[in-house]
Amino acid sequence: MNQAVILAGGHGKRMKADIPKPMLEILDVPMLGWVIRACENAEISNLCVITGYKAEHIEHYLNGKYETALQSERLGTGHAVMQAEKFLSKDTEGNTLILCGDAPFMDAETISNALELHTAQNNSVTVITAELDNPYGYGRIIRSETDGIAEIVEEKDASSAQKRIKEVNSGAYWFRTADLIELLSKLTPQNAQGEYYLTDTISIALSEGKRAGVYLTDNQDVILGANTRKDLLMLRENARQKVLMKHMENGVDFVCTDGVIIGTDVEIEAATVIQPGTILKGRTKIGSHCKIGPNCLIDNTVIGQHCKLNSVQAYDSVIEDNVKIGPFVHIRPNSHIKSGVKIGDFVEVKNSVVGEQTSIAHLTYVGDSDVGKKVNFGCGTVTVNYDGISKERCVIGDSCFIGCNTNLIAPVTLGNGVYTAAGSTITKDVPDYALAVERGQLKVKEGYSLRKLKTKLFPEKDKDRNNK
Repeated sequence: MNQAVILAGGHGKRMKADIPKPMLEILDVPMLGWVIRACENAEISNLCVITGYKAEHIEHYLNGKYETALQSERLGTGHAVMQAEKFLSKDTEGNTLILCGDAPFMDAETISNALELHTAQNNSVTVITAELDNPYGYGRIIRSETDGIAEIVEEKDASSAQKRIKEVNSGAYWFRTADLIELLSKLTPQNAQGEYYLTDTISIALSEGKRAGVYLTDNQDVILGANTRKDLLMLRENARQKVLMKHMENGVDFVCTDGVIIGTDVEIEAATVIQPGTILKGRTKIGSHCKIGPNCLIDNTVIGQHCKLNSVQAYDSVIEDNVKIGPFVHIRPNSHIKSGVKIGDFVEVKNSVVGEQTSIAHLTYVGDSDVGKKVNFGCGTVTVNYDGISKERCVIGDSCFIGCNTNLIAPVTLGNGVYTAAGSTITKDVPDYALAVERGQLKVKEGYSLRKLKTKLFPEKDKDRNNK
């Protein structure tokens, strides 16, 4: 069986983060999540994640899906892999991939191709490498005469000639599992840092007559990692631009990409326009010929064709075709906005179904409701769904006209074609085609304000009365 060990125990002190460095996010996915996804896409599902600093964050993220091993002391990359000895010993017949949890751009194709070369050459270890125009800071790959690897020379130890080598170590390796276990047992901390270096396994393997190979990937980004917040920002921008380019190639139009952030799982059909300041997250799907933005936040929401959303936040909902929403609208989870609906400014919809061609123009709250088609909501309407203990639903039939400042006290049902008078508080069910008027009796007390405010309105008269 082929398996992987992911090194994710780093603190990243220069980040000044209070979580493990691999848990810092790129496009709303932890760097560790990117690495795990690459393994899964390469059909490697047997994983062990090495934890360290604040391991509980990674344990919570994995939620028991993959094994973990704790590196309580950070004594180098070789020491980190040693913590997976129990995991490795379960199956020593196959191969083991070693990856860095803070190098998010490793890809499935590189993993698979490197494994193919590793097995074809019968290598004990295969180093995944990349060529960089500016290799400064990376370990240089010294090739052997047989086109394998002779050694890895770190920047500080490289000669002038070696520094001109552009092929560098990515920090990712394929090992024959049985050989990895053996090589780890022979590592020693004989260096200035007193650490166990995984790179030393290569020289040990070569000294024992084992073959060490090299797989040069076309994806230069596999070597990218982050040690500072500046590095992390560069990774985020790298990922953002790649996603934007993918959508442009698929026919999505961007007026301007300022503030536009799109997650890796978002799907957008051709001829849709994305405006500045728009953030698309989760498994959002957007149909063709839509105009999204400016300043929208759409998360895990399905949007149909020919929709226009302006300054909208929508979460975990469905919006059908030909819907116009905004500005300043909040679509909360579990809402279903059906085709032809119009929702105007300062409206909130929560856990509700809104029927075809219904209009909710402005300043309205629709919560826990089932709304029919061709309903008109007047300004200031509220479905009063919570009594302080439990939440109830409102049902509104087709072609209803809800007058301004109507309160619908759930649970309540309006039949088809019902009208409510402005300012009514509806507490009982209303039958089809009725007019509901529920207001308190108007009482007029004439002269009330004159009596109340007479000292302010006529101070001279009050002063004269006191003088007498």
